[in-house]
Amino acid sequence: MTNNKTYFFISDIHLGLQSKEIESVKEKRLVDFLSFAKDNCDELFIIGDLFDYWFEYKRVVQKGFFKTLAALAYFSESGKKIHYFIGNHDFLHKDFFEKEIGVLLYHDAEEFLLNGKNFFIGHGDGLVQNDTGYNILKKFMRNKILQRLYSTIHPDIGVKIASSTSKKSRDYTAHKNYGTGDGLFETAKQKINSGYDYVIFGHSHIRSFEKFNDGFYVNLGTWLDKPCYGKFIESFEIIEWDQND
Repeated sequence: MTNNKTYFFISDIHLGLQSKEIESVKEKRLVDFLSFAKDNCDELFIIGDLFDYWFEYKRVVQKGFFKTLAALAYFSESGKKIHYFIGNHDFLHKDFFEKEIGVLLYHDAEEFLLNGKNFFIGHGDGLVQNDTGYNILKKFMRNKILQRLYSTIHPDIGVKIASSTSKKSRDYTAHKNYGTGDGLFETAKQKINSGYDYVIFGHSHIRSFEKFNDGFYVNLGTWLDKPCYGKFIESFEIIEWDQND
């Protein structure tokens, strides 16, 4: 009899990116998935960009997606862990998710031992070799002093600026030339060669499941295309998510 846990993974939902009608459908799919996950997995990994933009004030939470926040809280209150890796769009977090929802928040990639397998997990931003410009911007945007100064701006203005910054970040990523290959896969190869069994990224919006030597590179793509989730017990699989499942 196995004592293995069941782990679920999702990435790049980008709540708030599209029209109100599209976002309503997307959020319903996500809330249905979170309800399904609460009953069918032991731990959930969110691999970044749950929101298309997020900025958190001391006493103010940005408007929208209450159902998602409630579903995450219900999941956490069931006694199961949520691991949330903040991405390049939803990185302006303080302590709301940790204190109010009980989420474990990660600012950078981390290693995990899951059912005896070594995992390297992160959103993937800044991990491509020729992404020096973004890494400089990342340090600037995640500077706590600058974030504290930014928080003095009225929330209506601050969220508007955050939304604009998110769009510029997306344009930068979309138009930057990363070379002919998959830069994240190249990074994953190095991690696999150093002893990891699985490397899990998001960020690129390109779904991938590649075997390399003795390990696997997994990218869960994006819910802007076809919603899916990863599932790991003894092996990893990517499963299309249908809200009628």
